Amino acid sequence: MKLAFAGKGGVGKTSVTAWMADWLARNGHNVWMIDADTALSLGQASGLDHDSLPQPIISRKDLVHDRIHEGGFLNLNPDVGDLPDELAVDIPLSSPPLHGIPPGRKRLLVMGGLTNAGGGCACDANALLKALLAHVVMDSKDCVLVDLEAGVEHLGRGTVTHVDGLVIVSEPSMRSFQTASDVARMGIELGLDNQVMVVNRYQGGNPPDLPCLPKWYITIPPFQGLIERQMADGNVLNIPESDEIDVILKQVVKQLGL
Repeated sequence: MKLAFAGKGGVGKTSVTAWMADWLARNGHNVWMIDADTALSLGQASGLDHDSLPQPIISRKDLVHDRIHEGGFLNLNPDVGDLPDELAVDIPLSSPPLHGIPPGRKRLLVMGGLTNAGGGCACDANALLKALLAHVVMDSKDCVLVDLEAGVEHLGRGTVTHVDGLVIVSEPSMRSFQTASDVARMGIELGLDNQVMVVNRYQGGNPPDLPCLPKWYITIPPFQGLIERQMADGNVLNIPESDEIDVILKQVVKQLGL
């Protein structure tokens, strides 16, 4: 199962990604977690302390130069097959797996945000990130969850064909729904039309009638345990409402037909 998560900043997209990764691993699946957001918070949301976070690949100038300028020539299709295992860090499960199921493995790759920057080093770094993202999504037999920024255009058409579903996370506000509508449209234009919207911090009402906004949506209420936790800790796992979250995640996967 390969899923992309996108939405307006601050709506809880990274929390939903971290919850989904942990739920899948506790159900026995190996999971690659790809942090491709500029906020770089997926590791902390999954329980890593700040000092344990790996250096974002986009800031590894040595690695970018070695792969993109190997042999003194510009190579926009670099060999990255060895990089996932070399650069990933293991993330522990929040709790034991389901009874009788061997635990899955969670591995995190911190890529950094992909941009459309037009010059020099940024272009080189983007070429490496896109090649690495494509490799993991297209070639891995494990589950892959990609925490993106607002849009999905950086996945590229070739990579999108290997993505099974797009989870669009919104909060109950017009600006957030408008971003969700734009994300949905971009996904459809790339051929990624298997979509579900998750409305986080939902307390009632119906989403507005906006173009391309997914018809089906799943709601997450405000969680008091999460609110209290995040006052002092970035870890969103193993909160008092974890059982309720597991039920919601199962609904998301079912809605995507996976």
